[in-house]
Parts: sequence; structure tokens; C-alpha cells
Amino acid sequence: MTAEHPPIRTFHPRRGRMSTRHHDARARLWPAYGITVTDGDREPLDLPSLFGRSAPVTLEIGFGMGELTATMAAGSPDRDFLGAEVHTPGIGNLLALADDAGLTNIRIAHGDAMQLVHRIAPGALDAVHVFFPDPWPKARHHKRRLISPGNVALLRERLRPGGVLHCATDWPEYAEAMRETLEADPGLRLSVDGRGGRPESKFERRGTAAGRPITDLIYVRA
Repeated sequence: MTAEHPPIRTFHPRRGRMSTRHHDARARLWPAYGITVTDGDREPLDLPSLFGRSAPVTLEIGFGMGELTATMAAGSPDRDFLGAEVHTPGIGNLLALADDAGLTNIRIAHGDAMQLVHRIAPGALDAVHVFFPDPWPKARHHKRRLISPGNVALLRERLRPGGVLHCATDWPEYAEAMRETLEADPGLRLSVDGRGGRPESKFERRGTAAGRPITDLIYVRA
């Protein structure tokens, strides 16, 4: 029997101090809004049961502090948003934002997003958002980049036909590598130029102010 290799991490494990507000939101809301992702868990994730209804689901990988997710969920109450993140203060902040706005169409997964994707049925997602992932700029770390051929194929399989894979980055070299990877996938085709309705985030505004170009890449499952 061949031993399984541990999954390649596409993120830096991140910890940070949570405020009292974030701790309170997590303590109250996690049982209803949160799921914990563990390595090797392949139990199918029933999205209608998770959200308590059948609606189009957007998976957001790496939502940071969650402001963008909360904005999109508030603007699209007919859609559900599943956010995956490893940064605990960001998880606490999104839970607090959802609580403040009375949002019921948000669920949060704590852990490796690609491990979570393995549990989602093919064709179950309406959209996948990968906004400003870690660029892993050193050549020896490129294997850790989230937008890689194997990961893109897996994400594409989880999309319904016509579903959207929307990536964004402020790292020009990674943008070009992303474009090459997405163009090479036989099941994806370029959708539109521009930002595709993506709200502007604080992170993006800081990047723009620092002179970093923003690239959006929007593809659909053919």
C-alpha cells in the first residue's frame, strides 16, 4: 500500500488576535453558520441542507476579513455564499458582519478550501471566487499557488455548465500565470473582460494606491 502524501498547502497558516466582538460572534453563530474542514474528510457536503434551502451557491476561497462577502450576500439575497478561510479574525469579523446585517445566506468553512471542494458534488456550484490569493512569488513556491492546473480542473468540475470561475490578483506575474492556466483548461472559456461586478475591497484600494495593477480573469464552464 502506498502512503498518501499530505496535501500541498496553498496558504500560510495564519493566526491573529480576535477582538471581543469577534469572539462573541463566533461563540453565538458558529454552530449555525460554520463548518470545520479537516484533511482527508471526504464526507459529501449537502449544500441545500447546509443553507436550509435550494439556491445558487457561490464558493469564495480566502475571503480575508469578509467585507466583500458580506456586501455580495447583502446585495444578492436570492443566492447563497460559502466562504472558506483559515484566518480566525477574518472568520470572526464575517460572522459579526452577517449578524449586524441580519444575513442568513452566508456559511463559513474554516480550513483548507481545496479539501472542502473535494466534498462538494460535481456541478453543485454556480460560481467560484478566488480574489487576491497568496501569489507565492518565489519560484520554489509556485507549486503552492491555488490557481494550478489540478486545482482549476477540480473547481471547474464543481461548477454547473455555464458556472463562473472568477479570479483576481494584484500581482502581474501571477496574473499571467493564472491566464495561461485558465486558457489551457479544456472545459473553460473566457467570459468577459473587466471586474464582472466584483465590489471593490479595502485590500484592492490599498493596492491601487500603491500602484499595483488589478487583473480580473472571468471564465465559465463550457
